Amino acid sequence: MRITTSAGPAKVDLDGAASPPFLLTLTHGAGGGVESADLLAARQAGLDLGGCVARIVQPYRVRGARAPGSAARQDAAWLEITRKLRRRFPGVPLIQGGRSNGARVACRTAQAAGARAVLALAFPLHPPGRPDRSRAAELYDAGTDVLVVNGTADPFGIPEPAGAIGVVVLPGATHALSRQDDEIRRIVRDWLAGLLAGVT
Repeated sequence: MRITTSAGPAKVDLDGAASPPFLLTLTHGAGGGVESADLLAARQAGLDLGGCVARIVQPYRVRGARAPGSAARQDAAWLEITRKLRRRFPGVPLIQGGRSNGARVACRTAQAAGARAVLALAFPLHPPGRPDRSRAAELYDAGTDVLVVNGTADPFGIPEPAGAIGVVVLPGATHALSRQDDEIRRIVRDWLAGLLAGVT
């Protein structure tokens, strides 16, 4: 399906139950798509628990751009997408997430979207070799539970766990989190199950 936003159309692949216990929204990195192995593993974890999973290609990628441009514009479009999806699945918890730049978007918009939690795959703590340009505030200001899954060999850095921020570090994994499908599926499934057990 396509969702119209002020930044142009977004493409949404929906999988799962029509009346799910939760909605999991996932989006891509800056120049990527929604077929990356880690996003597909997270999708499967959501489906394992009976949820509805929306994999979202953001408007800038739909129109062929490789860079997201303005963070404010990207976040505004994401919130428009989220609002429309929530109208389709009213009353269920929203868990939003993504990989790399998509994880940043999910963290920045979590409070405005009313997200129960955020899944941050390969959160890019800083540009490679530039720890002085930390993006930690985006993560720690999410205002809700966050699960970060990063690799030990990620040149974008590894966040520290703090408060509601949990961090799982996969040995030997790079920023791509490649060949980690089964582990990511298990980690995300267990985390989601724990979140849902706490929903009243």
